[in-house]
Amino acid sequence: MTLSNRFALLSLTLLLGTVTCVIKTPPPGETSQKPNIILAMADDQGWGDMAYNGHSVLKTPSFDEMANLGLRFDRFYAAAPVCSPTRGSVLTGRHPNRFGCFRWGYSLRPQEITIAEALKTVGYTTGHFGKWHLGSVRSDSPACPGNSGFDEWFSSPNFYENDPWMSHNGTAVKTKGEGSKVTVDAALRFIRAAVENKQPFLAVIWFGSPHSPHAAVEEDFKLYEDQPEEMRHFLGEITAMDRAMGHLRRQLREIGIAENTLLWYTSDNGAIKQGSTGGLSGGKGTLWEGGIRVPAILEWPTRIPSPRTTAIPCGTIDIYPTLLEIAGVEIENQPPLDGISLIPLIDGRMEGRPSPMGFWDYPSKGQPVRSAELLKELAQEQAAGRVAPAVEKPPYQTGQLNQKYSESELPGHAAWIDGSYKLHRIPNESGEVEYALFDLAEDPEEKNDLIHQEPGQADKMTAALEAWQKSVIQSLNGEDYE
Repeated sequence: MTLSNRFALLSLTLLLGTVTCVIKTPPPGETSQKPNIILAMADDQGWGDMAYNGHSVLKTPSFDEMANLGLRFDRFYAAAPVCSPTRGSVLTGRHPNRFGCFRWGYSLRPQEITIAEALKTVGYTTGHFGKWHLGSVRSDSPACPGNSGFDEWFSSPNFYENDPWMSHNGTAVKTKGEGSKVTVDAALRFIRAAVENKQPFLAVIWFGSPHSPHAAVEEDFKLYEDQPEEMRHFLGEITAMDRAMGHLRRQLREIGIAENTLLWYTSDNGAIKQGSTGGLSGGKGTLWEGGIRVPAILEWPTRIPSPRTTAIPCGTIDIYPTLLEIAGVEIENQPPLDGISLIPLIDGRMEGRPSPMGFWDYPSKGQPVRSAELLKELAQEQAAGRVAPAVEKPPYQTGQLNQKYSESELPGHAAWIDGSYKLHRIPNESGEVEYALFDLAEDPEEKNDLIHQEPGQADKMTAALEAWQKSVIQSLNGEDYE
């Protein structure tokens, strides 16, 4: 093992205590062949908010092209029905309840190992661009991007619109331009530097669109003249995001790295009221299909040379283990993962998901995070030369190990997906639990409850779901870090 690799491993070990990485040292020259990785995510884009998924008005030519060239997921799930938890699942491969990220505005636990930290051990340079929403973007916060494995960051504490304030490695800066384009341009500066330095890179690009309030720029607003004003702004924001993704993809080709760059796009939760679930039930904030099934596309020309579509259930929890396998990183004493590697699916060898997927909307109050206000305040402090410690400023660290949760009380709506079946576990106001079972292959709208028709299937899934929930509580109580 080289001295630099030993130093990286030692640093990560010190940071994480008992969690360590075992690095598969590549043969000489192989590092340059590792794929570049870009993880892109929308904010509140529903499954039906894509032209390729049947939206009758929306214009998404870049996303449509991606869907026609890469691997399109027709059953891809956000780990949670709201933003912060799902984003945490992308970085860790774990259900967000395991580390106490229950709602919007909650943070990562510093004890968690992120995909950025893991990839750095095998030579990747890492960057985060856009919405963070997993803690403060002040540089001394234990949950800021810089202390979560990212070498370069240009981040907002939550959603943002046009001409956004951003935190560049902890320094508040005011930008000019349409929000999605500003985000992609920052990522491209990082990407060009990585290519010049001959380093493989991880670029996480998390847009602030189409989260409300909606503010489309004029060129996109004009495209939807036959729609109500609010809808014009909403649709226009998605089209602007689509254009930014098109710009990113063209630049990857121009730089000459598109063939061996893995570009994975999805959304953090299902549709809001202006959006479309594509006919699925529910919406953002619920565990019905419309709240957690999201658009997802994976482009990687070197590994996916021809277009494919899959109906195998996959989700944001699968991104971390997939990238670990791709990069050749193994985690010793890995805390329990909820995701699986999708390499067999990418290579066309997966006929069905080998393990079920769990969802759990733990009842907890969200934390408001107002990006522009927070960053303006930081800018004023910086100008005055007196920057307050992150611990004194919102968003405050959440998900701390400061209480014990019961393994017998399992509050909140939970769901279990096993193949085509989906089981809902819903405690009512009196504490009694109601169950519902659906075959999504025959009934994607979840209208025909099979709970009494297929008791054997329901009993098997009920037992598996509750066992998984107890495992989640054990993680939540800190047992993974002991």
